[in-house]
Order: sequence, then C-alpha cells, then structure tokens
Amino acid sequence: MLNQETDNLHKPADGQSQESQINMVVPTDKEKAIDSINASNAEESENHEGHDHNHIPLEDYDSFDLEHLTKELHKLTRLHKISEIKDHVEEIKKVFTRKYKDLIDEKKEIFFEENPDANDTEFEFNLPIKTEFEEYYNVYRDKKNSFFKDQQNKLNTNYKKRLDIIESIKAIIDDNDGINDALKQLNDLRDEWKNAGAIPRDKYNHVWNNYHFQIERFYDQLHLDRESRDLDFKHNLEQKQKIITRAEELLQEEDTIKAFRELQTLHRIWREEIGPVEREYREQIWEQFSEITRLLHEKRENLLDKLRLVERQNLAQKVAIISEIDKISKLTINNHNQWQKEIARIEELRNKFFAIGKVPSENNDEVWDLFKLATRNFNSNKNKFYKTLKKEQQDNYAKKVALIEKAKQYRDSEDFATATPIMKKIQNDWKEIGHVPRKYSDILWKEFRDTCNHYFDRLHSIRNQENQEELEAYERKKEYLDLMKTFQLSGDHKTDLDEIRNHIKNWKTLGRIPQNKRFIEGKFNKVLDHLFDQLNMSRRETEAVKFNNKLEAILESKDKKMLQQEANFIQKKVDEVNNDIIQLENNLAYIQNPSDNNSFVKEVKKNIDKLKDDLRIWQDKLDQLKNINQ
Repeated sequence: MLNQETDNLHKPADGQSQESQINMVVPTDKEKAIDSINASNAEESENHEGHDHNHIPLEDYDSFDLEHLTKELHKLTRLHKISEIKDHVEEIKKVFTRKYKDLIDEKKEIFFEENPDANDTEFEFNLPIKTEFEEYYNVYRDKKNSFFKDQQNKLNTNYKKRLDIIESIKAIIDDNDGINDALKQLNDLRDEWKNAGAIPRDKYNHVWNNYHFQIERFYDQLHLDRESRDLDFKHNLEQKQKIITRAEELLQEEDTIKAFRELQTLHRIWREEIGPVEREYREQIWEQFSEITRLLHEKRENLLDKLRLVERQNLAQKVAIISEIDKISKLTINNHNQWQKEIARIEELRNKFFAIGKVPSENNDEVWDLFKLATRNFNSNKNKFYKTLKKEQQDNYAKKVALIEKAKQYRDSEDFATATPIMKKIQNDWKEIGHVPRKYSDILWKEFRDTCNHYFDRLHSIRNQENQEELEAYERKKEYLDLMKTFQLSGDHKTDLDEIRNHIKNWKTLGRIPQNKRFIEGKFNKVLDHLFDQLNMSRRETEAVKFNNKLEAILESKDKKMLQQEANFIQKKVDEVNNDIIQLENNLAYIQNPSDNNSFVKEVKKNIDKLKDDLRIWQDKLDQLKNINQ
C-alpha cells in the first residue's frame, strides 16, 4: 500500500519530479512552453463543453454600417447556436456602440451649432435601428446567460465526477482484495475519465496532475500481472513515440499557428488519453517531447514578435494619418471647391486608416479616440462653413427671386429705350449673385432665362424690322445726297435759305439709318456747309442752323445717352472758352498802359473777341438743349 504522505501530491507531467517543482522559482523556457500549452488546453476544454465546432468566419465588422450590423446580429442569433457566435456578437456589439456614439456626437455637435443657447437636456435624437439592435442583443444575452449557467452546472458536475473517479482509482490501489480485477477496473475508470467531460479551467491542472499521479501509483505500487502491465506500458510508449514523431514534423510546418494548435492537441492526447510508460522511459520521452514543445513555442513566439512589430508599424502609420487629418482640420478654407477637395482627401485618409492592420491592443482605444477627435474637428469646421454657406445661399435665393420679379415687370414693356438698360442691369446683377441651394438652382435659372428671353426676343424682332427700314432709309438718303450735290443757289438770300431749310426738312423725313451708315450724315452736313458759306450768313446763324439739324437727328434716334454726351461736351466747351477769355483778360491787366498800337495787345484783344463769338455760339447751343429738357 502507498504511503499516505504522498498520496495526494499533484505530480506534474511525465518526467518532472516533485522536488524540482517545489524548489522551482524561475521557470525555464521549456517549462514556460509547457505551461502555455496546459493553460490553452484548460481554456479550450472549458470553452468547448457543450459547444458546436462549426467555424463561422469573423467578418470585418468595422466596415459595416449600423443597419448592416443589426442585420448581421439578427442573422447570427437566428441561424446559429449561442456557443458558436459569442466572439462575433461581442465584436458586433462593440463596433455598433462605437459607431452609434460617433453618430450621436456628430448630431449633437450640429444641434449646438444651430442652437448655441440650448442645453444638453434639449438635445434629442432617436434612431429606430438602435432599438431594433438592442432587441436582438437582449435576446442573445438572455440565451447566452441561460447557456453559460447550464454550462457551468455541467462543468461542476463533471468536476465532481472526475474527483470521484480519482477516488475510485485510489480505492483500487488500497483494496488488496481486488488485485486480480484491478487492471480491468482501472481500464473501466479510464474509459469513464475520457467521457467525463470538461471541468472549470481553474481546476484543470490540479485534477489532471492528481489523476496521472494516481495512475502511476497504480502501476508502480500494485502487484499486477507483469505481462499485462508490460503490454500496457509498451502500447502507451508506442503511442507517445508517435506523438513525438508528429511533433517533430510540426517543426517543419510553415503555418506556425496551425502547428502550435495541433501541438496543443497532441499534449491533450498525451495527457488525457494515453497512460504511463515504464519508469525507465518516462523522463527520456517527456524530455524529448518537451524539447520539441520548447522549439515550436519559440518559433511561435518569434512569429508573434514579428506580428507585434507589424502592429507597431501599423500604429506608426495610423498616427501619421491622424496627424495629417489634424493638419487638414486646421486649414482655413473659404470656398466650396476647396472644401470638396479636402473632404475627398479626408475620405481617402479614412479608407487608408481602416485598411491598415491591427495595432498593439494596449494602444487600440487611444488611437481610435485620437482618430475620432481629428475627424470630428474636421467635420465641425466643415459643418460651420456649410452652415454659413447655406445662409448665404438662402440670401442669394431671395435676391434672385427679387430680380426675377423685377424682370417680369419689364418683360412686356413697349418702352424699349427705358426697359433695355434696366433688363441688361438685371442680367449683370444676376451674374454678381453667388450660388443658391442646389434644389432651386435649375428652377430659378429657367424662370429667369425664360423671362429675359421673352423680352429680348421681342426687342430683337422689332430691331430686325427697324434695321430693314433703316437700310431702306439709307438708300433714300444716298439718292437724295446725290441730288443735293447738283443743287444751285438762286442768289436770293431769303429764297435760298428757305430752300436749304426745306432740303434739311426733307432729309429728316427720309428716316433713321443704321449706326454703321451714319457717315452719310457727315457728307450731308458738308454739302450744307458749302451752301451756307455761299449765303454770306453769319457764323452764329450758320452754326445755329447746323446744330439744330444735328439736335433733331439725335432726338429722332431717341438716344438719351448721346443727348447727354452732347450736353456734357457743350458745357465743357463753354467752360473752356470762358477760362480762356479770363486768362487773356488777366494777361492784359498785367500790361502797364496798354496801347492799341501795341501788336501784342492787338493780337490778344482779337483773340478775346473771337473767343467771345465762340462763347455765344456754344451758349446758344446749350440754351437749345436746356429748352428741350424743359
């Protein structure tokens, strides 16, 4: 019978002495590898109790919008068992919560921009998809709680069952009366052990070490049939050697993660399904298996180091993108086109950010918060700009509506001389007004264009008709000018003057001519000048007749601008002549005892007299213009 002092010691896996375990302070690399395997197996054993092992791909939920996330949650909870979707649902919940919070922050920001005096209690925003998501998640949570409560009960039941099996093994060892049936009883208990199910992970190593310890006690302490025991030891040795061979092959596997997972399975089989071997081989084969485990664990750690390096590189890239977004958010942008350019750039940076792989888990939340802050600052500035732009566009809308109404007032006007400048100004004013809201832009433009076209089509139609009449008038004046060139004075001053005036009157009745044919008026005036020179009329009378003729032509053209230009020109000439007279008279005043015999004095007085004649002529013309305006 085994000494009771060592009966309940929890011996580690094959080959590890109790003394070395007790005295161990710092675990070796080999021991770290074994501990990692055992911890993983303990966790998987608990997690797989009652679980189905259908593999459901984990989607890139960050790329889903709120509606897509909700549909995905509903699909998973409807089509799959709770045990299959825990990781999926928790990731969906995490992404949904984050995206919904971002949406609320954005809506709240817009609300307070539009309502600067509001407080938090006044902000309300409800999204039906949020309620729908919570309903699906609550269903999942209730099922999950029920499932894990049931699972925990099973784990505890299995734990008690395994403890009972260990006690039964101990009883076989202590029962001297049942020696002949001991091996059969042990095999039955081992079969029960294999089917006993998973236990809580925190009990895993304790229970398994105790179980193996009792199994080895059984073989070492009881006097069983040596041949049967040796056969069992031999079979176990062969199985463990096969595991070692397979483990060695795993060292060559390119997929290190896959290899390590299979190694975990090999350790579980070694520990849970294969019994002990002859004492002389225990240390040797365990050391061999442990060394392979260490090498594969080291290979896995090297891979993880590389992955961590990639994560740090990803972190640097994401920080650089955040910095660039932050830089853009601080730009001063004052026009729509530039904003659109930067919005596209931000979207490009966002896509680039999300395309970058994982970052170290300890930096994940911080990086996300910084990214969210940078994009929120950009969006805040963008929203402020477009809020101001929206107000400007509303103002522009009101201005353009007012212009359309004004244009409608003149669209049917018959007073083209008055209406045309106004309509042209309306068109110029329209060009000066900026953009209006897009939904009104085409409507306003069509209404404005149709109104203007209506007026100018009428104007052009009338002008085309007038142009034809003007060409015909030009031909008549051309013929009349040829007739005037043959006209001869009779020698009777009064008769000749009346005849000239009749010709002027006839000329005016011939009609208005095109602007580009007005040179014929100059030719007619030259003929008149020649005739007036022959009449021996005073210069003042001649200029009066000629100006009256010119003035009537301007009035006939109904060109107010030309009339005003003529008035300005004559007033300017009056002022110039007056100034010249004053200047010459001042010059005379500086001459002491001016004598009419002085040639210089004579010349100055002569010029003054001529200027006074000119002044009377210009003044007569100005008086004629004033009489028109009265």
